[in-house]
Amino acid sequence: MHERAPAADFARRALCHVLPCLIALLASAASASSLAEELAGRCRAWAADPHTPWALAHGMALDGRAFRAKDGRLASDVVVSDFLRVRQQDTRDFFFEPFTAEGTPVEPHPALQAKTLLAAGLPLSHHFTTSFGPVTLRELVAQVKREFRMEQVASPESAWRIDVLSLSARPGDTFRDASGRTVSIDTVMDTALATLESAQAELAAGMKAGRAQVPKQGQGIYSHPCGGLHYFQAVAGWARHPSVRARWRERLATQRDVLLYRLDSEARQYETAWATAPEHREAVLAQMLKFHGHLLETLGRFREDTGWRPTPLQQQTVERARRYLENTVRRMDATGLLSAPASVATRDRQLALDLVGDTCHAARGEALWSQDPARVTRPASPSPPR
Repeated sequence: MHERAPAADFARRALCHVLPCLIALLASAASASSLAEELAGRCRAWAADPHTPWALAHGMALDGRAFRAKDGRLASDVVVSDFLRVRQQDTRDFFFEPFTAEGTPVEPHPALQAKTLLAAGLPLSHHFTTSFGPVTLRELVAQVKREFRMEQVASPESAWRIDVLSLSARPGDTFRDASGRTVSIDTVMDTALATLESAQAELAAGMKAGRAQVPKQGQGIYSHPCGGLHYFQAVAGWARHPSVRARWRERLATQRDVLLYRLDSEARQYETAWATAPEHREAVLAQMLKFHGHLLETLGRFREDTGWRPTPLQQQTVERARRYLENTVRRMDATGLLSAPASVATRDRQLALDLVGDTCHAARGEALWSQDPARVTRPASPSPPR
């Protein structure tokens, strides 16, 4: 199946003669805005189940602290009040289960909920009500720090944990883990950048050599959840600090360029899979939604965290990613895959969960780059360090 983007570009160039050009551009902008609204509406509807805290976290990824569950409560209150656990009564040893006894995901990735609450804009002083008394976000962050170990930085599952440390600290800060060892946040983040560079080394080599694509075979960054895009966000987010940007400037620019290169490298492989393995098209579409949505979200957060101003060529890559996302959504609509995750869940529960989460990430990514953000609630930016 052919992408619609090249045809749209050709038509736009052909029509660009004053008034016709203006009409074509306005139609393109309207399409992008409607996609942002469509994705945001689906995210808000599908992620609002008060019995699924993992889904609520994805609603907060779009709308921040304002997101509410279907029962009217703030999603942040539902997540903590209903799902936070304490290992022993009268202690402050808190935790979220990875899954409930029924298999509902709560925190399948370590520190996902604390990271979500921080990124949603809640202050560390915010109090939650639980059955075992009031709990502050500061206490939840302190629990993440107590459980931290330096060897965790190299783990593909560490993205959310690293983001918690980044969002709650400033350069030069230290903290103590459960063993009493002093941990330097600068050392953590420098190690994380080196880990990202190593994970993306094969892609960097492909980019430097001018290769059309680097095969995606579960190696390096591809061994991470969501293709390592959460890890990229966690690392690059530390560059919100001017002193970090100054130290990391060239290294971070290289990693950004690798991310931009990755768009077409990976998109080509999905198109090949779509054309040659029709029996797997549903899975391919789901992966395309995950990749294009997360990529736009990651680039958008990179821009907001670092002040990056894309060059015209870089902006073209961003716009191409948006067209790929729209084409993916239209294909999913045509197959009925995005009609209702509840119906998908009857035959593939994990796929249904992925559709909810990845739709929310795609909604946030598209809204971050929309030319008409007034038509859709702008996603929450990570809260400033404090």
